Amino acid sequence: MMNSFGHIFRVTTWGESHGPALGATVDGVPPGVPLEASMLQHWLDRRKPGQSKYTTQRREADEVRILSGVYEGQTTGTPVQLMIENTDQRSKDYSEIAEKFRPGHADITYWQKYGIRDPRGGGRSSARETAARVAAGGIAREALAALAPGLEIRGYMTRMGVHEIDRANIDWDQIEKNPFWTPDATAAATWADYLDGLRKSGSSVGAVIEVVVRGAPAGLGAPIYAKLDTELAAAMMSINAVKGVEIGEGMGAAELTGEENADEIYMGEDGKPVFSSNHAGGILGGISTGQDIVVRFSVKPTSSILTTRKTITKSGEPAEIVTKGRHDPCVGIRAVPVGEAMAACVILDHLLLHRAQVGEGPRGIIG
Repeated sequence: MMNSFGHIFRVTTWGESHGPALGATVDGVPPGVPLEASMLQHWLDRRKPGQSKYTTQRREADEVRILSGVYEGQTTGTPVQLMIENTDQRSKDYSEIAEKFRPGHADITYWQKYGIRDPRGGGRSSARETAARVAAGGIAREALAALAPGLEIRGYMTRMGVHEIDRANIDWDQIEKNPFWTPDATAAATWADYLDGLRKSGSSVGAVIEVVVRGAPAGLGAPIYAKLDTELAAAMMSINAVKGVEIGEGMGAAELTGEENADEIYMGEDGKPVFSSNHAGGILGGISTGQDIVVRFSVKPTSSILTTRKTITKSGEPAEIVTKGRHDPCVGIRAVPVGEAMAACVILDHLLLHRAQVGEGPRGIIG
């Protein structure tokens, strides 16, 4: 149950961290979208483990295979089946914790709900599952390129622990030039030293990721139960280790007055509305304004650390645990492409919903 998300563009993921493979079934893909495995591989290569000393050293090629839904380089309108084989499992790394619950992990809640769990890397709860989401997000990007040319989705890290970027230093070209996906080169240098120390000590730290969607048309979303911000928030919160999500000003809006928070509106020379600011994060009343859509989420520290922690066994006996193996000292690093993928899936889904309900003609002043 509950392994799917989306309305028209619907993604169902399957597989476990240490099983033979994982993947996704992607339904509702418009026909005629150019698609080859290499197009998806680009995005998977950004997420895959073992690319720097700051991520898990598990070595996975994350090579995606398209099993259905594509003919002669184009989508057919039928479900696209994606598969990614697991090739570097070390299940023995988890043999010592099979009878113990890891503090901060989903082990204990899985046991409480199902009465059974897969301790090998966390099974279904492992962040390894997000590889399938990134592949599905690659399909969404290709469909968006055809339906909404010029739309851009960009994610980046804005905070690691207590260290935050200086927005005056933002250089978008820097995002792809450092292992932290941050637009602030100075922050990247600070984070490298900071995380190196944590990594060597066997500890971990959390992070904040920001995802911006530029060029999305006005009118996406709905007033109540399918608000665009509701579904973006749910998509981001579904990512492993995410503990908080905000849109636009987010929690900071509580500190503002009404005059400060309200984004004043003017008519632009092109006949479209222009806003003086973007505290709303590009969404008002659950519907996109045409501004940049800004969503931010926090990722907790990786719970697998070398510090001894107190826990209990499956039989309820007190115990101590040290989680060995290959783990990310800051799982937020690899959450950047995952956040981008989830945004792509949600935006495409709502673009298709919008077209299904109101068509493509001009409406009011939004053009």
